[in-house]
Amino acid sequence: GNIIGSGIFISPKGVLEHTGSVGLALIIWVLGGGVAALGSLCYAELGVTIPKSGGDYSYVTEIFGGLAGFLLLWSAVLIMYPTSLAVIALTFSNYVLQPVFPNCIPPYNASRILSMVCLLLLTWVNSSSVRWATRIQDIFTAGKLLALTLIIIVGFIQIFKGNYKELTPSNAFNFWMTPSVGHLALAFLQGSFAFSGWNFLNYVTEELVDPRRQNLPRAIFISIPLVTFVYTFTNIAYFTAMSPQELLSSNAVAVTFGEKLLGYFSWVMPVSVALSTFGGINGYLFTSSRLCFSGAREGHLPSLLAMIHVKHCTPIPALLVCCLATLIIMLVGDTYTLINYVSFINYLCYGVTIIGLIVLRWKKPKIFRPIKVNLLIPITYLAFWAFLLIFSLYSEPIVCGVGLIIILTGVPVFFLGVYWRNKPKCVNRLI
Repeated sequence: GNIIGSGIFISPKGVLEHTGSVGLALIIWVLGGGVAALGSLCYAELGVTIPKSGGDYSYVTEIFGGLAGFLLLWSAVLIMYPTSLAVIALTFSNYVLQPVFPNCIPPYNASRILSMVCLLLLTWVNSSSVRWATRIQDIFTAGKLLALTLIIIVGFIQIFKGNYKELTPSNAFNFWMTPSVGHLALAFLQGSFAFSGWNFLNYVTEELVDPRRQNLPRAIFISIPLVTFVYTFTNIAYFTAMSPQELLSSNAVAVTFGEKLLGYFSWVMPVSVALSTFGGINGYLFTSSRLCFSGAREGHLPSLLAMIHVKHCTPIPALLVCCLATLIIMLVGDTYTLINYVSFINYLCYGVTIIGLIVLRWKKPKIFRPIKVNLLIPITYLAFWAFLLIFSLYSEPIVCGVGLIIILTGVPVFFLGVYWRNKPKCVNRLI
């Protein structure tokens, strides 16, 4: 439910643009799922070995200490999750408003107001009941899977009719540009944006029933192959209806697909994207609030954020902080510029966490591990990670530099807020 958000409706254009051919674009989609599967296997081991909510943050704090964990928490709470939430909420409002403004881009203020209403509504739902929040997630996940299944079925019908010209090997690998290694890295990052969220189950480990024995690894083993299958065949379906040039010129791939093949039922596509993004907002709120809660419980954020409602058992203060940070980003931030910083910081965090898995094997070889992956899995993942990071730094040095600066601004905050124990009483009272 968290993985399938706005990415599959946005990223196909970016992947194709950087690969230069249909065939290579499809290979990147399969490879993206493979790398997400490697990462999720590592997170499955970490999740059952350190069964704490908070995901990456809890593991990095446990393995590398307070400063490393705080820097990850700082960048996540300050930039990563508010920006991701803002982008998904704005995508939701744009697709909902599209039928109202069929011949132009929806007005800026209308889009912002609807995004905020949606965010406030889901914050209230998450504050009222964990069961309501998870039911919404289940319903909207089923809805968006049905929408993507419809695209795939229509794609297969097209193939049976003989409309697979772009998928034949001679056309699929007909390059209109020769991609460089840097282009391939950027294509992979575009595809990875659609797979982001594969690590989110680890943020709510303590709220899972029997995470160590079955449910955490089972959910991971089912979801990643399923999403990879759905994404790959959705892209194949796109190419049965559109030429590469048509896909590149489209601002809303799924909508263009619907207009070409669904006729009177073309309205299904914008509705599907709206449903998908609504579920995405709910999932991001649910998990990011648990990160705030975990940070406060460890003493890295004000203790108020570790409080849980007596009756509802929901982390309301943490939810309100996540909501407020997202509203501020929506009002003052250029969210689409911030996406680049988010992608870099995200990948940096994934790599550091998986390095932590190897360090934990060395530091605590006898700790109880219900799941123990082969060391080749984290090493292979880290090889891809290093490749992406190096070429990202080479291709986008300013973006990566700003991303590093955002992370490092947390160092003085850590020493003033966390490391400095003997603060005056008035400061403690304020915090």
